[in-house]
Amino acid sequence: MVENELHIAPRIPVSTYRLQFNAHFRFSDAQKIVPYLHELGISDIYASPYLKARKGSMHGYDIVDPTVLNPEVGTAEEYDAFVSELARYGMGQVLDIVPNHMCVESSDNAWWMDVLENGPSSPYANFFDINWRPNKKELTDRILLPVLGDQFGNVLENQELALAYDEQGFFVSYYDYRFPLCPDTYGTVLEHGIDDLKRSLGENDARLAELLNIVTALHHLPPYTETDPGKVAERYGEQELIKKRIWNIARDDSPIRQFIEGNLRFFNGTPGNPHSFDALDDLLRNQVYRLSFWRVAADEINYRRFFDINGLGAIRMEELSVFEAFHQLAWKLVREGSVTGLRVDHPDGLYDPAGYFQQLQRNCFLHRGMAKEPDAGADPYPLQQKILDRYDALLAEDPHYRPFYLLGEKILIKSEKIPDDWPVYGTTGYDFMNLVNGIFVDTENAKTTDAVYRRFIREQWSFPEIVLQKKRLIMQVSMSSEIHTLGHYLNAISEKNRHTVDFTLNSLIDAVAEVIAFFPVYRTYVSSWDVTDRDRQYIELAVTKAKKRNPAINESIYDFLKNVLLLRFHEAAGDEERQEWLDFVMRFQQITGPVMAKGMEDTSFYVYNRLASLNEVGGSPERFGVHLEAFHGQNIERSKFRPHALLATATHDTKRSEDVRARIYVLSEMPDRWKESLMRWGRLNKKKTVVVDNQAVPDRNEEYLLYQTLIGAWPLEDMDAEEYTSFIGRIKEYMVKAVREGKVNSSWINPNTAYEEALHTFVDRLLRSTAGNAFRKDLLGMQQKISGYGMYNSLSQILLKMTSPGVPDFYQGMEIWDFSLVDPDNRRSIDYEKRIRMLDELKALASRLSKPELMQELTANKNNGMIKLYLISALLQYRMLNRTIFDAGKYVPLETEGERALHACAFARVHDDSVFIAACPRFLVSLVEPGVPPFGRDVWKDTRFFLSGDGTGGTYRNILTGEQLSTTDHNGRHLIDLAELFASFPVAALERTA
Repeated sequence: MVENELHIAPRIPVSTYRLQFNAHFRFSDAQKIVPYLHELGISDIYASPYLKARKGSMHGYDIVDPTVLNPEVGTAEEYDAFVSELARYGMGQVLDIVPNHMCVESSDNAWWMDVLENGPSSPYANFFDINWRPNKKELTDRILLPVLGDQFGNVLENQELALAYDEQGFFVSYYDYRFPLCPDTYGTVLEHGIDDLKRSLGENDARLAELLNIVTALHHLPPYTETDPGKVAERYGEQELIKKRIWNIARDDSPIRQFIEGNLRFFNGTPGNPHSFDALDDLLRNQVYRLSFWRVAADEINYRRFFDINGLGAIRMEELSVFEAFHQLAWKLVREGSVTGLRVDHPDGLYDPAGYFQQLQRNCFLHRGMAKEPDAGADPYPLQQKILDRYDALLAEDPHYRPFYLLGEKILIKSEKIPDDWPVYGTTGYDFMNLVNGIFVDTENAKTTDAVYRRFIREQWSFPEIVLQKKRLIMQVSMSSEIHTLGHYLNAISEKNRHTVDFTLNSLIDAVAEVIAFFPVYRTYVSSWDVTDRDRQYIELAVTKAKKRNPAINESIYDFLKNVLLLRFHEAAGDEERQEWLDFVMRFQQITGPVMAKGMEDTSFYVYNRLASLNEVGGSPERFGVHLEAFHGQNIERSKFRPHALLATATHDTKRSEDVRARIYVLSEMPDRWKESLMRWGRLNKKKTVVVDNQAVPDRNEEYLLYQTLIGAWPLEDMDAEEYTSFIGRIKEYMVKAVREGKVNSSWINPNTAYEEALHTFVDRLLRSTAGNAFRKDLLGMQQKISGYGMYNSLSQILLKMTSPGVPDFYQGMEIWDFSLVDPDNRRSIDYEKRIRMLDELKALASRLSKPELMQELTANKNNGMIKLYLISALLQYRMLNRTIFDAGKYVPLETEGERALHACAFARVHDDSVFIAACPRFLVSLVEPGVPPFGRDVWKDTRFFLSGDGTGGTYRNILTGEQLSTTDHNGRHLIDLAELFASFPVAALERTA
């Protein structure tokens, strides 16, 4: 391998297309649509996780084995065929990986099963973030497993827990769950009734002698709390041999097998006889795990979870052994070139995100360098060291060197930026999505819309206050165990100094919770003794607010916590104590993110419904719209620092599709008409509400959300009876999810089934398709008017996504109109045959019609979605042929002047002599009547934008319409008239031709 081959350049996508793999969409299905995606103009597949996940997983984030492909998604041969098809078309693949957690509710997770069987002595004990010394002393060296559907005693005496045996050993089953017995306790099962067996078989029976020898061996087995490597090796060798010996004497229809089966019946008890379950109760009390009611998790769970999901256990990626074991298959795919980029899920949950990304880049460089295998029989280590030495040299030359395309699923709040020490190309695009959302919301109508919302729901709410209260609720109801654990860590630190030793445990726990509640971002990133200005600012702000809101708590407690978080050590602190402080800070940082996500995204976003299109991941619903200056400013910043970040308008995690949001934006332009409709609908539907426990269902806030949802999600095409029933079912499912997420009238933990059934009834009454349903007729009248405006909004935001600095990402199926809601609604199967057929029809139209005729056809029949498909395919294909201007072109906002100046957004991308201009309309309600396209002089009057600087004047071609436009020179400026620009198509994409 020559020297220059070691300067590895990343593959940067031109565009990405997200595919959701599961048992219903496999590698073979993806292979079939690769030609279509290539023809559409997509350069890279963006694949959901497809490592082995829990059986039936629809998303792939519940991984049970990261070292193999998910058999439900396809075989290795099918995967290779899929990758070969990508290679045939020159396409790459960005793979979504999940380094933060694994599914721990499946016996297919061999690592977790081994921990349950062998406790701290398991080689995988350090893979999972387990607190083996929790506050609850009876859980010392044990794991709480909150998996039972009822109290432990009830489950036990209902015979829902069953002791069983197979070749792998003894285990306890609970429906689909399987929990291995610790081998230390096998003797308890095998010794029961053994004296009777002796009398039955006689002292000299060989099979009895073997059984007695097995029991003796079990008594000499090193305990599961042993961590000495030699003793652990002895334990594993002995227990595997013991399992084989038991199987050998019990697998045939022998007295030993009958003896074991009789003992299983004894331990499994007799219904109606509570004492008959004492033996199994005692046996379970001596396992590595304690089975418990799932509701116990919030207070007592002692393994870190993904958010508050008991079935997803966090893994300790900061441990090198975990890092290497987890990424085995990923390295293979990178080495083979099957995967050309990685998207990292939830890096904020990692102990040290920056360290993880740095290690990830280093290993990607190594394995790409190892793609050319050394000669057979050669020692690979000299080659590996040579590659790594070269990487270190390149990194020394350029600290920003990033040899592999890495993305972090990082949620940025408002003006927050990715930490500088993350060697990634950017985020997965939520920041752009909320930015582009904002410019289609009319900021001038903020106060009026506030008043409309307040009047309808009959309450006045502050979004920051809702977030504060919901974060507190999450810490109290779902994550109290994590908060108490942090409090105990902090208490141990406080007891080492005489100035803080008197702080009580409860006061420290309260202080931790309040500071987290006021934390303004998902997390800080302290990982060494130096605290950045960014992190210091966030910590000080949170502590100051918590202190101000809690005057009853001693200020010195907050000051102490602030000193710990900022690593302001007292003079006597030694190395060990300083390390304890740093460890506390890094664990604290792992908790603030989940609390923020659950309290804001998954709760507050379903409570504060002023304008639902603003309630998106990473969004700030209290901020009513974004000014164009802010939009341009952030695009300029991205072009300088993260020019290859993903740009998203819809993802698998968004609360509603891009086309649903585009409709809801319109309400911000017409608050008076919105108010009139709401008041009328409220009167029409008052008698349709259902009373449950003296409360009308739905409440006014839920009703407000429902009306927005119907406006946003109503299909374009007429529905037959079956389709309409399906649509109503989707709305019901969405509203129940929204109500549970909001945690006001129901919740996932305590579902209020009576309330939810009443909500279903209300939706049924609201949407019944009878002639006398005045509301339905009125709703559709307004919805159809909004829908037309929404389509133009959607085209505008798609244009901006495909031309702004970054890599445009498309969520599966969104290349035509899609009115999906939050998951699982947005994970329904995609009709690719329809989309392939539409692209073929589009090509046929383009070959048969002139450009003006094609524009007229697409606009007149925009409801069929072909206009969106045309815009996406035309621009993607142009990007593929002209990627330099989008990758490296300067971003120049274009100033618009004239009567309709506020209604347009335009910018140029400039590189050397090349100039590209993107322009689109917004706020169409006051521009055109419903159903009228925003074309021509009557709409745009004297409005124009101008380009300044040499070399920007001349002739331009609209690549969408084929029209030629020439700039007009005026006082040294080059002007383009919007009436000419938007003469026949809703958006414009110009390239300078001369």
